[in-house]
Amino acid sequence: MNDQANSVDERYATTPATLTSWSRQDTTWMLGLFGTAIGAGTLFLPINAGLGGFWPLVILALLAFPMTFFAHRGLTRFVLSGREGSDITDVVEEHFGIKAGALITLLYFFAIFPILLIYSVALTNTVSSFMEHQLHILPPPRAILAFVLILGLLAVVRCGEQVIVKAMSLMVYPFIVALLFLAVYLVPHWNGGILSTASEVPAPSALLNTLWLAIPVMVFSFNHSPIISAFAVDQKRQYGAHAEERSSQILSRAHLLMVAMVLFFVFSCVLTLSPAQLAEAKAQNLSILSYLANHFDNPTIAFAAPLIAFVAIAKSFLGHYIGASEGLKGLVVKTGRRPAPKTLDRMTAAFMLVVCWIVATLNPSILGMIETLGGPVIASILFLMPMYAIRKVPAMAKYRGQASNVFVTAVGLVAITALVYSLLA
Repeated sequence: MNDQANSVDERYATTPATLTSWSRQDTTWMLGLFGTAIGAGTLFLPINAGLGGFWPLVILALLAFPMTFFAHRGLTRFVLSGREGSDITDVVEEHFGIKAGALITLLYFFAIFPILLIYSVALTNTVSSFMEHQLHILPPPRAILAFVLILGLLAVVRCGEQVIVKAMSLMVYPFIVALLFLAVYLVPHWNGGILSTASEVPAPSALLNTLWLAIPVMVFSFNHSPIISAFAVDQKRQYGAHAEERSSQILSRAHLLMVAMVLFFVFSCVLTLSPAQLAEAKAQNLSILSYLANHFDNPTIAFAAPLIAFVAIAKSFLGHYIGASEGLKGLVVKTGRRPAPKTLDRMTAAFMLVVCWIVATLNPSILGMIETLGGPVIASILFLMPMYAIRKVPAMAKYRGQASNVFVTAVGLVAITALVYSLLA
């Protein structure tokens, strides 16, 4: 990622002595963080979160902001604690040694890269279905369609990190408008839905069990850890000693936007559909958009749903590419080989194109299981590693003793144990 940093506009390469006023670049990063987090997973969140009933959903809604903000702030602080220009793989090696650095880099890559493959498959499926059912034209062979779509996204990637973030921030606007449109459209159709379970206060053991299994859904619906490393590196380059303060401001605004938008959408959906209908959507393995399109038999939603899904998947693909390429480059460097930056860029892009294209063409159902296997690793890196570093690394000692550290550690342990339990079950 360091070679990408060198290509950034010179106006971002200087380190001002003090914080400037809120800039366009800060807004771009705020929307870029939003864009990475709020993707295809959001379209399944109303189903997964709503099935637990009214009170678990309310508790999850109250926990959403602190759960996501404190965790991502901790990971950002961890990257900022390293040397100038060091990404997450470099910082791990700096703090924990070469062997630990190589292990975390390997886990980081294999936690993010399968998600990139999933987005490749989902993007191909979405466009193919849209061409066939909405445009009523015969889609090209899957191999050709997948190659064109992935090549198009990688063309954006080749323009550099700043262009990726700007592209994602631009794609956020239609996505926000679409989510708002759908949430507002559903308001006249509210029929109580999940409120029917409000009078049924679950037993403490049942409530805790429901929350235990639902927290990972909420955590990963707001996860944007793959782009945090690049975000922290850029903040340190721009703001130097003030990077932590400004990055926390950007993170807090991004998470407020995420939580407000997504929870309005979630509650609008669950107030429209009954628990039985949410269970039916889960049984049919449909996103909430597809189920609503079938439920209302509305041509507008039927046409808009795949377009919204395309935007959601494309921007999440771009955000996860940053993290996956960062991990792959780190693995190459840690083997002792040091190719030229441009050569490494081309090798990474070629590898991503070939593997994503093959997997998107084959369309394997095993990808859902791969994503589940990557879940505990992501939770470990996002929640536990920064908290461990705060306890052990002198550069992060100033963050010790904060109540948020205990909260983040607890949520991380809950998420990991619930994911492992779900996998074994």
